[in-house]
Amino acid sequence: MQNATIEAHPDLTMEELLGIFPGARRTLFQLHHIGGCSSCGFSPSETLTQICARNGGLNPVAVMGEIKEGHLKDEALLISPADLFARIADPSIRLLDIRTREEFEAVAIPGSRLMTQEIMQESMNWPKEAEIILIDHTGGRVLDAAAYFAGHGFTGIKGLKGGIDAYSEHADPSLPRYTTEAL
Repeated sequence: MQNATIEAHPDLTMEELLGIFPGARRTLFQLHHIGGCSSCGFSPSETLTQICARNGGLNPVAVMGEIKEGHLKDEALLISPADLFARIADPSIRLLDIRTREEFEAVAIPGSRLMTQEIMQESMNWPKEAEIILIDHTGGRVLDAAAYFAGHGFTGIKGLKGGIDAYSEHADPSLPRYTTEAL
């Protein structure tokens, strides 16, 4: 969820920065091996400038540019609920739901398939230009899954922005919304 009230700059805390650019952690890890494990992790209260300083003196302005560029790439991998709803009857679209079986059985977008191990293996044999739309609960996991498919050469991969929750709220209110209990 982009926060339009805060302007992005390197002296923001990572908590603030991730509020503006949710994929910043993925970008930092891919480009600089920052934030992916305990040895290279960061605190939500650290600023990007502080993180850059303790990781080889990276230029925080340049790293902020990389984060912004990564965000634009993330946005290009998403489809809005309204756009999906307008195209839902298109037989060429393959809807893959990456939620748990219990979530999928509780509520699913018509025509979607639960991503099982078998379907994952099958999908690797689909045409690389196949239009595949990934669905999760709130959109928090689809970019990682889309990046996985893109890394395997798929060019028509998209993730549903905001997940099935946003889809049921903004595109198809006949689908019930739900919450999951924290463990």
